[in-house]
Amino acid sequence: MAFDFKKEYKDFYLPKNKPSVVTVPKANYIAIQGKGNPNDEGGEYKAAIGVLYAIAYTIKMSKKGDHRIEGYYDFVVPPLEGFWWQEGVDGIDYSDKSTFCWISVIRLPDFITQADFDWAVQTAIQKKKLDCSKAEFLTINEGECVQIMHLGAFDDEIATVELMNKFIAENGYENDFSDTNLIDKTGGVLKNRLHHEIYLSDARKIAQEKWKTVIRHPVKKNR
Repeated sequence: MAFDFKKEYKDFYLPKNKPSVVTVPKANYIAIQGKGNPNDEGGEYKAAIGVLYAIAYTIKMSKKGDHRIEGYYDFVVPPLEGFWWQEGVDGIDYSDKSTFCWISVIRLPDFITQADFDWAVQTAIQKKKLDCSKAEFLTINEGECVQIMHLGAFDDEIATVELMNKFIAENGYENDFSDTNLIDKTGGVLKNRLHHEIYLSDARKIAQEKWKTVIRHPVKKNR
């Protein structure tokens, strides 16, 4: 049976619809950074998603080709995730999505090395005829966070974030977002702490009111 990250790591992918504290360990991802309205047809965000899935499925389906990845085991491609921010904005301004900055990611199995990633990128370029030049092998170590399952449309996240902020304040924490005027990915490791979303629903097939999105915020204890 294929390894399913959502089932094996329920604490990180399937939280309840009330805030809770979680410590997220370091993991590796396929990542693409960009800017702009994610809803734009033919825009940078939707192109990035296509590249992420092309690389992820190239790795998954390597079992059927000549390339052998050491330690390979079959897996379900993990859900799409995103780190979001707006420069010069405190919180999120949904009225101007053109100012959204993002790093879209798909988690990689632990057996994938930089060399395996490079092979998958080149293979996806050749077979899918896609521009994968922006794809990165990125390590993220989120650490201590507060997360919740948001039900409904993305534009309704404000109320859910307010619940998170109330929980954070009442439990002796504070949000620990980074200054996002500069994204620091020194040595292939994301240093910034950002608003994080994990998309568990296929928006093309499910009504908005039933969408499930994990929202995760970095926190630290009040001094």
